[in-house]
Amino acid sequence: MKIGILKTGHAPDIVQDELGDYEVMFAQLLDGHGFEFDHYNVVDEEFPTGPDAADGWLITGSKHGAYEDHPWIAPLEQLIRDIHASGRPLVGVCFGHQIIAQAMGGKVEKFGGGWQVGVTDYDIEGQRLPLNAWHQDQVTELPKGAEVVGSSAFCENAALLYGDRIYTIQPHPEFTATMIDRLIHHRAPGVVPPDLIAAAKSKLDHPTANATIAARMAEFFKRGASHGRSK
Repeated sequence: MKIGILKTGHAPDIVQDELGDYEVMFAQLLDGHGFEFDHYNVVDEEFPTGPDAADGWLITGSKHGAYEDHPWIAPLEQLIRDIHASGRPLVGVCFGHQIIAQAMGGKVEKFGGGWQVGVTDYDIEGQRLPLNAWHQDQVTELPKGAEVVGSSAFCENAALLYGDRIYTIQPHPEFTATMIDRLIHHRAPGVVPPDLIAAAKSKLDHPTANATIAARMAEFFKRGASHGRSK
C-alpha cells in the first residue's frame, strides 16, 4: 500500500542531518506496517496529479497557519476535498489536522490560551495517551460531519474522525524526545513562554504513546483503502 505524504513544511535545518525531514519521521513512525511512501513538498507548490497517485494520504505539520495567505493553501484544500470524495483514507497531524478541518468547513485560529509544547496527556478514543504537542493554533469550530474522538485539558478538539475516510490529530506522534529537545533550543526561545519551555524540558524523558497512534493510523489506512477500493 502506497501512502502519499503531503509535506506542508520542512523540519528545521538543525535537525535535518540528525533526524531527517518530516517524510523520514513519518516513515519511521509507520515502519513495520507494510507501507511504501511517496512525498510531495506542497509547501513548495509541488502537488500530486490527484488522489489516485496513492492509496492513502497523510498531511504533515508546518510552521505556517492554515489561515495564512500562501499560494499552496487553496490547492491543498481542494486536494483534501478531492481525496475525501475519492474514498481514499486521509490522515492529518497538527497543521494537517487543522487544514483538513478548514478545508471541510471548520475554523482554525490562534488559541487564546497560548501554546502547548512537550509531553501532554490526551484522552483519545477512551485511552489516556501521552503525546508530544507543539502548537498554538487549534480547530475552534468543527466541520459538518466531524466527530471529536480525542481531547485534552488544553485542546478540546484534539482528534477528529470524519466517517471512515479522515482521521486527524493535533499532537505529533512522529516527534521523539530528541525532536522536542531541538525545538526547545532552536525554535522556542522568544516565542514560547519560558515556563512552558521549562515544563517541556522536565518531561523529555517521559514515555509517549507514539506506537499506539502509529498502529491506529496504520489500521485506519488499511481499512480505509479496502473500503475505497470496494466502492
